[in-house]
Amino acid sequence: MALTAGIVGLPNVGKSTLFNAITKAGVEAANYPFATIEPNVGMVEVPDHRLNDITKLVRPKKTVPTTFEFTDIAGIVKGASKGEGLGNKFLSHIRQVDAICQVVRCFDDGNITHVSGKVDPISDIETINLELIFADLDTVEKRMARVAKIAKTKDKDAVAEMEVLEKLKEALENNQLANTVEFYDEQLPYVRNLFLLTRKKMLYVANIGEDEVADPTGNPYLAQVEALAKTQGAEVVPVCARLEEEIAELDDEEKQIFLEDYGMTESGLDRLIKKAYSLLGLATYFTAGEQEVRAWTFKVGMKAPQAAGIIHSDFERG
Repeated sequence: MALTAGIVGLPNVGKSTLFNAITKAGVEAANYPFATIEPNVGMVEVPDHRLNDITKLVRPKKTVPTTFEFTDIAGIVKGASKGEGLGNKFLSHIRQVDAICQVVRCFDDGNITHVSGKVDPISDIETINLELIFADLDTVEKRMARVAKIAKTKDKDAVAEMEVLEKLKEALENNQLANTVEFYDEQLPYVRNLFLLTRKKMLYVANIGEDEVADPTGNPYLAQVEALAKTQGAEVVPVCARLEEEIAELDDEEKQIFLEDYGMTESGLDRLIKKAYSLLGLATYFTAGEQEVRAWTFKVGMKAPQAAGIIHSDFERG
């Protein structure tokens, strides 16, 4: 199930630190022969207490968790949609991911300068979202120029598509993400064919201070991000990237002690992995035997034969 979440963020918000935590906590690609992992891709295990419970019960020779990919997407700057900086590279990379995890700085630290001179997570989010919106607007307008000629001939399909394009154009021009625009089922194929960036699932990762991990509710920056996310139907995961980088280097026993010392029941990275996994509509089933207990990823909504086909195509054929 080759789905991946792309991690984006402005300079000095903690994106690189978070991705370092992901790669340190990651699994060796050699254990998964069909995975070709580039340097900017981190593969992590999806935490699931059910797998641990089954393993304790069955006591197999081997336990294989399911995995999830995060892609570190570099190059986001103001003007990326016009190709400035690494803009073109950024846009091509972000088109390849299935969901976007946007890291925003929600902590004060005078030793870490912010690209705009002050901590303002809403401004950070708007900067990135506007670049995505501008890129989508360009896509929509180019498509409109082609379809408009056909629509003039009263072609039913072209007229129907123009209606969708005009609705998208109006929304994007009002700085609205495409994933917040509602369409009828029969209109969705036209939307999907555009491969819009702002149509992708969005998750905000609020990088908070170390002293707030046990209870981040008093963080005013986090509250701002949560309020904005609510208007978009998006979710927010608070993490302390620097702390997660430390946790990623610990073994299971040390990790548990570390979490208890900070008043945490699970790491922020584990929460992020599970949230991104769920965001993409993924779920897990298990196979168990003396030789191996294994977790398998399937897409929510799959029928049982399709899910079984993930193990072997013969199972799907029956």
